[in-house]
Parts: sequence; C-alpha cells; structure tokens
Amino acid sequence: MRTLVLGGIRSGKSAFGEGLLPEVGVRYLATASDPATGDPEWACRIDAHRARRPSGWTTVESADVATELRRDPVTPTLVDDLGSWLSRHIDGVGGWDDETFDMSAAVTELSTAVADFTGDLVMISPEVGLSLVAPVPAGRLFQDQLGILNAAVAAVCDRVVLVVAGRALELRGGAAADAAVPHEVASAVPAPIPAPIPAPAPVPSPDPVPAPSTLGAVSVTDGAAPITEFENPEQFGFVDAPDRTAAIAARARHGELTKPAGSLGRLEEIGIWMASCQGVCPPRPITEPTVVIFAGDHGVAQAGVSAFPPEVTAQMVANFSAGGAAVNVLAKQNGARVRVEDLAVNAETPEAISRFKVRRSTGDLTREDALTADETRAALAAGRTIADREIDSGADLLIAGEMGIGNTTPATVLIGLLTDTEPVVVVGRGTGIDDNGWIRKTAAVRDGMRRGRPHARIPFDLLRTVSGAEIAAMAGFLAQAAVRKTPVILDGMVVTAAALVANDLAPGAREWWVAGHRSAEPAHQIALRQLDLVPLLDLSMRLGEGSGALTALPLVQAAVNTLASMATFAEAQVSGAPDVS
Repeated sequence: MRTLVLGGIRSGKSAFGEGLLPEVGVRYLATASDPATGDPEWACRIDAHRARRPSGWTTVESADVATELRRDPVTPTLVDDLGSWLSRHIDGVGGWDDETFDMSAAVTELSTAVADFTGDLVMISPEVGLSLVAPVPAGRLFQDQLGILNAAVAAVCDRVVLVVAGRALELRGGAAADAAVPHEVASAVPAPIPAPIPAPAPVPSPDPVPAPSTLGAVSVTDGAAPITEFENPEQFGFVDAPDRTAAIAARARHGELTKPAGSLGRLEEIGIWMASCQGVCPPRPITEPTVVIFAGDHGVAQAGVSAFPPEVTAQMVANFSAGGAAVNVLAKQNGARVRVEDLAVNAETPEAISRFKVRRSTGDLTREDALTADETRAALAAGRTIADREIDSGADLLIAGEMGIGNTTPATVLIGLLTDTEPVVVVGRGTGIDDNGWIRKTAAVRDGMRRGRPHARIPFDLLRTVSGAEIAAMAGFLAQAAVRKTPVILDGMVVTAAALVANDLAPGAREWWVAGHRSAEPAHQIALRQLDLVPLLDLSMRLGEGSGALTALPLVQAAVNTLASMATFAEAQVSGAPDVS
C-alpha cells in the first residue's frame, strides 16, 4: 500500500501518517535538514518529530529519497516530507531565481521509485495553498513545483488522504481529480506514470420485485445470479449530502401544519431527514422497505465467546427462509420484505442464498487474519451489488440485519479500535454469556485489537484482519446505499460496527443513516456516539437480525406520513400561531 498524506501546517498530517505504520521495523526517511541559520523554532519542530518516532524505527536523514527507496523497496517506509525534499532540491541546484527552472526529471525519478516500491510506503506532503509560502517569486515557484510533485506522486499511490484540522478525508476518484488540474500543470506530470483506474459505476442486474406475499419471508430468485464486478470494490465515489433545499422546505412545512411548532418532537426531525434523502417535500410514503440479513460464521466462536454453538448460524438461516424468526414476524407486520445472504456460513445453504458466498467461516481473528485480501474485496463487492440490486428493484429504505454466532466479538474489536476504547469497556454479554464466557470474550477482543491496531486507519486492511465476510459485505452495502442516495435504518451493535467502517470507506455516508435503537451491548452506544447518531428507541434489545431497526420502522413511516399528509393551518382554516417576529 502506497499512501500520500496531504495537509496544511500543524494539521496533524505527520502524526496521521505515522499511525499508518507499525511500531517496529519501519524506516523513517527524514528530508528536512538541520537549520543552518540557527532558527530555534525550526530546530524545535525537528526535535519534536524525532522524539515522537517509535524506538523500533530506523531514521535515515537524506534528501535523496528516490535512491533510498530503490535501495530497499520492501521495508515499511515513511517519508516526511516532500515539501522539505522540494526545498532542498531547489536549494541544491540554485533554482530559486531561475525563471526557466525545470525539475520534471527529478519528479519523474522520484515518482518512478514510488511506483516501483513494493512494501508499505507513506509519504507526507504539504497540500498546495495550505502551506506557509511567502508572496514572492520564490514562493510562487515553490507552490507551482509542489503542485506538480503532489500530482505526480498521487498518480502512483494506492491511497491519497487529506488531513484537515486533524481529521482525515479520503480523496477518491483520482482520475477525475486529475482532469480538473489546469492544462499547464497537468502537462508537467510525467507521462509514463499511469493514473489510477477509477472504480467503475455499478452495473445493475435487478432482481424482480417480490410479490406482496413475500412480506416477512425471505425472497429468493431461481438459480445463482452473477455477481456484479467492481474492479476496486473498496473505492467509493463521492457521497453527496442529503438535499438541503428539501430539508429547508420540510422544516418550513412543519411550521405550517395544524400543530404547535415542534410538538411532534423527533418525528419532525426524522420527517425532515427523509425529505432531504428523497430530495422532495413533502416526502413520498415508504412503500418498499427491505431487510437484507447477512449471515456468516466466525473462527473465534470456537473459543467459547458465545452462549450458543456455531451450528446455530446455519439453523437460523433455515429459520429465516421458513419465515419463523423474529425478523420475519416484524417485517410482515411492517410491510417489509426480507432477504438472507450467506457470505460465510459454515454449511451448505441453498444456491439462491449462497450465490455471494465468500468462504465457509472466517479465520480466528485472535491468531490469524479473518479474510484474505481477495476475500475482503469479494465481500465488499457482494455488499455493493446487493445494495444496487435492491435499490434497482424498488427498495426505498434499506435495513441491514446479521446472523452469525460469535459475530459480536469482531464487531466489538472494530468498535474498540475505531473509537480507541479499551476491551473491558466495550465487551458485552452478546447472546447471554456468563462471567467465564465474558472473560474469554474479553481476552479474544484484546487479542483481536492487538492484531488490528496497526490497520485501524486503513478500512480495507482492518476488515481483512479482524472482521468477517458478512461484516465486510455489510460495510459495502451501507456505503453503497449512501452513494445511491438511499436512506438506511441501522440495527444493533454488529451492523453499527460495519457502519463505522463504511463511513471511513465512504466519508459522509452516515448522513444517510438513522439509528433504529440502542442495543443493550455497551459497544453499541460507543459506536453511535462516534457516528453522532441518536437512536430512536431504547428497549434493551440485543437480538440482531434487523429486529431493532424493524421495530423503529413505524416511527420513520409515521414521521413521513405526518409531514406529507397533515393539513396546514390554511387548508384546515384553523388559526395559526401568532406572528411574533
């Protein structure tokens, strides 16, 4: 993984980049030279960077970054930073006063060395316009050359991140960004370096809309359907925010309805949110709510972290198909259709359910990766495809459910890592384990967090290391729903853990979600706080399956219907509230 981290002065870009690499075995290429003029502030900065480096890192202070990268293209390496490298290069050739200065050869040499690097590489660079530059010809030269340099390096990196005020923003769709660069700058980027291939648009292959008789039961299709191909399933397009104009209109309409302002409480806010998701006011009634249950087994379940044996997963999948589970009953009551998808059940299941199956069970996250890289991509692609097909089939609101004995353990690991919370704080009782089971589960979460911590800021690697196929698929499903501008009611702790990763994969996706309920699991509240989502219900539920979200569905429907169907003061010829403006 080659990562370019951009940011302004004191934005936190260096600290972010350092957090992407392990605490041992890293080569730190420091490009800044000691101050020749005795500048105490600059010396203080360099000393602070030196003191922050882990003791297990090896520091190499050199301005010849390309040579160092070629000398050892395997060892995990951090280059900090390209702005200093650029300044030292211009100093070295006396280019500050040269109006015809051209460093394209040096940029090509460095970019080629980056492209040839096969280990983990993190490069830190100031973003053009966010660095302190004097308004003189030398400053303009630095900005111009830095823009050319960043564009060339970004073109050969797998990941580009912009750090602003300590918050990391993923910059996706590199080819589209290159197209916006002015011609005179773009032409200076070395031609032999290929730009990254953007993720292709989803190719819809819609399933038929189930007949009303399938409400509450699992809907399937005959035979296996081909999985939509995503060349880079971990790369998502830009997530648009819900429609602000529709939200403003919805809020104004609530002020005109025959009720005191704000008297419907959170129902008003939910209705406004749904109007903004639909991009219209008044909002349309919800007619095709759809639940997708993602099922998978986990190797960690063999360690006794659940009150139920692993074979219950396959038995419950059969129960879903027969319409006998709580999710089926609640779906039928609320007019929702249900589908179950086997991503990693450790048993044979019907072909229509297992068409997206990645493997049978996943690895024990306490001692091995849960998935391979290819399996992680397959799971993400499956989740995205499932979301596309449901939306293309008419779903106007989505719910993700889950089933998998032991799945609260990887979910807890994810939440602990992404919220920086200790295992004893996040570990709950899951399916109802006793004290000994809680101790075993806490140890498993501790070991999983230890293995996953080096990957906490890289969503793909985090899913690969400590999640599961169905959790990775849910992350793809939730992120793709946001890309497709489709609202989602989040269920319990496992789904919300997937949502944390989905929001990192597709920043801004959380704006398209509402939390259905607060689970009895302590990690759930911690995850909801991280996503800044306030649950609609608090009934101490901890079943999963999508049951909590389905229980909240009537509230969302009520919020939409009151906003859309209530009479206004003018329509009902009722005197409105006095104008106190």
